[in-house]
Amino acid sequence: MLSGASGRAGNARPGSLEPIRCERSGRTAPSMTAVDASSGNPAGWPAEVLDILHRAVTAEFATLTRAGTPITTPTTPYVGDSGLSLDISTGLTYPAKAERARRNPKVCLLYADEVGSGLERPPVVMVQGLATVRDADLQANTDRYVACSTAKLPEATRGSPRFMLRRMAWYYARIWIEVTPTRITWWSDRYLSSPPLQWSAPPGTEAPASDPAPSGRQPAPWVAPPTSWEAQGADAFTRMGSHDLTFVQDDGYPACLPVEVTRMDIAGFAIRIGPGAPMPADGPACLTFHTHPEKFTSQENRTFVGVLEGTAGPGGNLERFFRVERALADWSLAGTRTNVALGFLAKGRTLRPRLIAESARRGQPVPKVRFRH
Repeated sequence: MLSGASGRAGNARPGSLEPIRCERSGRTAPSMTAVDASSGNPAGWPAEVLDILHRAVTAEFATLTRAGTPITTPTTPYVGDSGLSLDISTGLTYPAKAERARRNPKVCLLYADEVGSGLERPPVVMVQGLATVRDADLQANTDRYVACSTAKLPEATRGSPRFMLRRMAWYYARIWIEVTPTRITWWSDRYLSSPPLQWSAPPGTEAPASDPAPSGRQPAPWVAPPTSWEAQGADAFTRMGSHDLTFVQDDGYPACLPVEVTRMDIAGFAIRIGPGAPMPADGPACLTFHTHPEKFTSQENRTFVGVLEGTAGPGGNLERFFRVERALADWSLAGTRTNVALGFLAKGRTLRPRLIAESARRGQPVPKVRFRH
């Protein structure tokens, strides 16, 4: 179903794009571009958004805490094997976002970063939907992630010896989160300068049930958050050009939107939201900053949790203030390939014991990193 004002589709060049293919459990996952949308779009998602859903290198993924606070982190999105879901993964050794999604399946994906996609000025797409958490077969999950990540992000491991990658099960072992879209909203530009178009899933659309939660207690965070947010905030405000705000709508779904951060002070950030955006209510919110190169060899992100407050400002934009309560732990891998590799090695020493523990919580052996070719 379509509703809302008409919008301009992005200047994508689908004819020049090749589908990304990856395998899961010995099967070839159906992948597509707008060229073959008629045969590869079983959910009937709007044609205007198909290219970015398939080609985006990063998307913001928002889940809700027990208290209803949104937590948003950049991740790599994929189209599901069935063509009916949009899938992201999280490491088995840091399963917090998966456990939040299993507890409250209302989630959001924001496709607002075209860097690395090969698309020119694609639409900004917000997908709200229901999450299904998959961790009942860790080996199949790991096989899928190895195949999909290698296909979509080849530069990330180019030149790395296979024997070294096989020792990184603490990273490649994955939990998959499948998002069944219930509502897709898109704008013609990142400034949200005009009202959006919207697609709704057919009435009665449901997501498959998640796999049962593992036994025992969820592990504690493995990286300590900063004691003060100001240094991270200043760095993010100065250098990172992708700013995204997440809040909770009346229907209980998180909504994630690109925003412009206009200034920073000792209490938080002033932000400007485009006039075509839905009106955010005052309340719990999350602000993320993100950057990565065109060839995905590193990434940096900063995430802040706080409260959104303020009123509509002049000029048709929504001038709001995001009052920071705390910064979340930083999982960035930045710098040269050598720096990134050293960062991985350091993280591996901490995460390997958690790999064993999290596999055991699910009653499964530690998965192996396997390459088909």
